Formats: sequence, structure tokens, C-alpha cells
Amino acid sequence: MTVAAFTFYLFALSTVAGGFFTVVSRNPVHSVLWLILAFLSSAGLFVLLGAEFVAMLLVIVYVGAVAVLFLFVVMMLDVDFAELKAEMTKYLPLALLIGIVIVMQLMMAVGVWGFADDALANRAAPIGEAENTAALGLLIYDKYLILFQLAGLILLVAMIGAIVLTLRHRTDIKRQNVMAQMHRDPAKAMELKDVKPGQGL
Repeated sequence: MTVAAFTFYLFALSTVAGGFFTVVSRNPVHSVLWLILAFLSSAGLFVLLGAEFVAMLLVIVYVGAVAVLFLFVVMMLDVDFAELKAEMTKYLPLALLIGIVIVMQLMMAVGVWGFADDALANRAAPIGEAENTAALGLLIYDKYLILFQLAGLILLVAMIGAIVLTLRHRTDIKRQNVMAQMHRDPAKAMELKDVKPGQGL
């Protein structure tokens, strides 16, 4: 067994194990840590495939931002996970059915999967003419520019929709009225008190 094959099986095994323990771990903090392991192992697989830019994006964005955000949210929020798990047991049969369907679809996809004869000829740039990052940039911003911009627009609309759906105006808190502060009359907003010595207000 070559070093590349051994490294591939090592990263593949750690990715599968990290994903499995992310789902079955009882402690949510441990689940996030297993998720970070799965992300790092996936980044290693991308490096073996020669996609160093995608691997670094996976480490920086998912491990450095998303997974750490999950970890801080789980550790700081006072969430009753026992109650959540009790409610999840009601949907366990449906979840098992969906899982079986997904596994069957994956088996069907793997069964008919194969290498295309002209797969290497249809990439962004031949080997030696451009680096991985440059070839990816040429592909995204040249051939698929409209699709890339549409994907960004869809993400923007999704973000605005999430903010609108979760925005709640509470009446029991005091809010800042910027326009009222800008148009206030200083003569009415302040009052001078003549405090004599030895007396309080």
C-alpha cells in the first residue's frame, strides 16, 4: 500500500467516524468537536485530490467560523437537551425511513458511477498552464459568472428572509429613537438647578 492510499483511507475513516459520532453523541459539545474532525478530514481528502484552495476554504470557513460558532452557541445557551431529545424520539420512525431512502439512493449512485473518458480534458486549464486557484477563478468568473452571481443573490435573499422571519419587536424594552434625539430642543431637554451650599437636590 502506497503512502497516498494509506493517507486516503485514514482521512476517509476519520471523516466517516466524525460524521457518525456527530449524530450519535449525547453531549452537544462533543458533537461539535466530532463535526470539526469531520471537516478537517474532508479538507485532507481535498488536498489529496489536488484541490488545495477548496481544502483551505473548508478549514477557514467551516472549521474556523461555522463550527466554532456552533460550539460557542451550544456552550452559552441554556438549552434543555433532554427535552429536545424526548421530542425527537417521536419522529424516530420517520427519520429511519428517510435514512434508508438516502442510503438506497447513495448505493444506486455508486453502482452506476464511473470515470468519463474526457473528464481530464474538460477541466478549467491543463496542468502546468494555471494553478489550482487561478483555474478555479477562471472557471467561476468566466464560464459560470451568471450562475455564480445568481447563487450569491439567492443567498442574500435567504439571509434577508431569515432576518425578517426571526425579527420580533418587543414592547417591554426601551428602544432608541434617533430622529427624536436629533430634533430635540435643548431648552426643553435640559433644566438648570440652583443648588445652594449644604442642600441637596
